[in-house]
Amino acid sequence: MRAVVTRVTSARVTIGGKVEGAIERGFLVLLGVGPQDNETVCDKLAEKICNLRIFEDENEKMNLNLEQAGGALLVVSQFTLYADTSSRRPGFSKAAKPDLAVPLYERFMDQCRARGFTVEHGQFGADMQVESVNDGPVTILFDTDRA
Repeated sequence: MRAVVTRVTSARVTIGGKVEGAIERGFLVLLGVGPQDNETVCDKLAEKICNLRIFEDENEKMNLNLEQAGGALLVVSQFTLYADTSSRRPGFSKAAKPDLAVPLYERFMDQCRARGFTVEHGQFGADMQVESVNDGPVTILFDTDRA
């Protein structure tokens, strides 16, 4: 799995002019699923992201995790994280097919909810407009193949 996690002061996803999900302080997570991914990989990634310490403490050091910062997550499916960029026109054959990707996308969000977090989301496969106010900016890339 691949995830781009951005610390935000706010983020929202809109589909067809309607706000589908929105958060204030927290993480915007763009989540891609690869064909070799499974539930174990998914659960481990959710644990890592939920415990990521990238919020500043009273000494302006990145020491606080999402829970300590009182944050939420906005999770958006992003198959393009598996783009093959060897040519000018990216290919996406390295992304998992929906029959694997959708359950793992849903499981990732369930794992975050099970840890007590509010999780907002887009719609898998939809044409979405994503807006965010990046904080810092702080953006972290996760790739479970390179753990």
